[in-house]
Amino acid sequence: MSRSLINWFKFASPATFYPLAGRVIPFFAAAAVLLLGAGLWTGLAVAPTDAQQGEGYRIIFVHVPASWMSMFIYCVMAFWAALGLAFNTRLSGMMMSALAPTGAMFAFLSLWTGSFWGKPMWGAWWVWDARLTSQLILFFLYLGFIALQAAIDDPRRADKAGAILALVGVVNIPIIYFSVQWWNTLHQGASVSMTKAPSMAHVMLLGMLLMAFGFWAYTITMALMRVRCIILERELTSEWVKRNAME
Repeated sequence: MSRSLINWFKFASPATFYPLAGRVIPFFAAAAVLLLGAGLWTGLAVAPTDAQQGEGYRIIFVHVPASWMSMFIYCVMAFWAALGLAFNTRLSGMMMSALAPTGAMFAFLSLWTGSFWGKPMWGAWWVWDARLTSQLILFFLYLGFIALQAAIDDPRRADKAGAILALVGVVNIPIIYFSVQWWNTLHQGASVSMTKAPSMAHVMLLGMLLMAFGFWAYTITMALMRVRCIILERELTSEWVKRNAME
């Protein structure tokens, strides 16, 4: 058990993680293209028209997976933050920095597509709904994390400050998820649950899950590509960087 843990822990070293990331990026990139293509085709061409919302409901095939990913990425950032503060691993801060822009993009995409859905359904582009407001706070947390790290010149100090912000901000994730249950909100409840059958046609669920897995693969691809760049920037004086920079 301890030997297995040590073997995994060696990947916390940027020098070890850098080539590993380079090897797996093409596989996740290909998976992202295939899954997102299949998901869009299923959602836009195969899934039937909704009886109540008409064709406008199809935006959920982007909106819902984007919302899931915006919350999931922040949780992963908080995980790396805790790992970095506990074990002082350099890779943890790099992974947080690599994930934050993609998380911010998904948070914005969630808000943007939600506005397009809300206009025909609610008659307004925006309402100060509990779910929407907490999602907006999540977007600002991502921007705050990025701005905080950019404002501190020392990367290690920037990583620690960002880790504290990530851990404090993670309390917003359950607020987003449970907001429709805790407060009287316009936002509809979850259509997909781990404890009960989905309240949508199977083909709709398939399209949504394909998009979600596609977004996962895209996130992993972008995070690994970005962390490799961060590693090169921070480890310029290392001999192994000089050997691998030309790959």
